[in-house]
Amino acid sequence: MLDPDLLATLCCPETHAALAAAETTLVQTLNEQIAAGRLRNRAGQLVTEPLDAGLVRSDGRLLYPIRRGIPVMLIDEAIPLNSFTPLGETPAVQS
Repeated sequence: MLDPDLLATLCCPETHAALAAAETTLVQTLNEQIAAGRLRNRAGQLVTEPLDAGLVRSDGRLLYPIRRGIPVMLIDEAIPLNSFTPLGETPAVQS
């Protein structure tokens, strides 16, 4: 995973909100959706490359993918989480 010091300096490039490491179960669920060809990023493009991990925005609406140990901090590459999380709950993040 990411170095804790690096994680502390990263923020959402759109809102500047804090980010937290995504739970393994969330990443697994997203990877299942990728494998099934059903996951789109914020730009509406199909996500075809599996995630190694992810960073969830503090409001729980977006996940920024981590691939090959590198956070992809592009707004259009973020993955909306509204279809994976019941309303009123935030996605699972690691403490």
